[in-house]
Amino acid sequence: MEEECRVLSIQSHVVRGYVGNRAATFPLQVLGFEVDAVNSVQFSNHTGYSHWKGQVLNSEELHELYDGLKLNDVNKYDYVLTGYTRDKSFLAMVVDIVRELKQQNSRLVYVCDPVMGDKWNGEGSMYVPEDLLPVYREKVVPVADIITPNQFEADCLRGRWLPSVAPCAVTVHGRPSPLLCVNGNHGLELQPAPMMWIEPGSPALGVRSLTHCATREVPLLSGRKIHSEEEALAVMDVLHAMGPDTVVITSSDLPSARGSGYLIALGSQRTRTPDGSVVTQRIRMEMCKVDAVFVGTGDLFAAMLLAWTHKHPNNLKVACEKTVSAMHHVLQRTIKCAQARAGEGLKPSPAQLELRMVQSKKDIENPEIVVQAMVL
Repeated sequence: MEEECRVLSIQSHVVRGYVGNRAATFPLQVLGFEVDAVNSVQFSNHTGYSHWKGQVLNSEELHELYDGLKLNDVNKYDYVLTGYTRDKSFLAMVVDIVRELKQQNSRLVYVCDPVMGDKWNGEGSMYVPEDLLPVYREKVVPVADIITPNQFEADCLRGRWLPSVAPCAVTVHGRPSPLLCVNGNHGLELQPAPMMWIEPGSPALGVRSLTHCATREVPLLSGRKIHSEEEALAVMDVLHAMGPDTVVITSSDLPSARGSGYLIALGSQRTRTPDGSVVTQRIRMEMCKVDAVFVGTGDLFAAMLLAWTHKHPNNLKVACEKTVSAMHHVLQRTIKCAQARAGEGLKPSPAQLELRMVQSKKDIENPEIVVQAMVL
């Protein structure tokens, strides 16, 4: 009998559309995973629409759901997957659950997308409360195994100042990592749930989710920022030292030799050899920018990265190529369908731009590789 692989996914849920658990569950199931979903929010639709209704789960309710699983002795997992959270106590409860699950299964892998903010016009800003940052830095990242920050979030997680960029002591066998980019509303804090979307022409294709409800201006963060690939690699080393063995910077504004129409994503994965030494694989991916607004791409990306790193545990290059290529096929199908429904010359609506997930089942299962990763 084939061994079961089970994922606990703590993310948002919508009745209509594909974000959070709705974007993560289908591809994981298609790729052979059992998924137990805890819905951090339940909304009628994502918050990019004109209206939405629904409820938000608090930390006590999360604990109650987990306690039910525990009482029945079914809290047995191989993976935990989390995305956008804007409540400090809820995030702390997630950490407590992950720690307990790791105590009973030392091989459990925690995949975390630390959604906190992004860059607009060269400046970074938070779209979650600032008190989440120390929780991510001090509690979440140390217990995470795979993290997928964007460039701004990587800067926040490692602190305001970069370390001196010196030659790395570890052996590097890496290859380019894929990523998609995401943007939000200029310098505005977004309420109240974990939905994500991407701005047209933004620095990346769409790896993140973002709530589309501006409420108040938030301060811009200052300090030295990543300006080069070398600095980005140094930051990933800092994040490795904090805990995660796999770090993927899902979006950056680093220059591409292929021109301004391309996005750069970077990845780094540490593996341990039988003799105890550490080998680091680094990759870079360059992808064409897509001038469209999507929702749920970050949730889909994290889910597929989980699946493909499971199937290719020591080959970040292959895992990222399959993840990004599948994303490419889903987005191209979505754009084509949305434009056809909107009509020539008209901008597609949020409903028309919902990801064509079911229609992309074959591409999710066996993606044709259209984006190559490069070994650094």
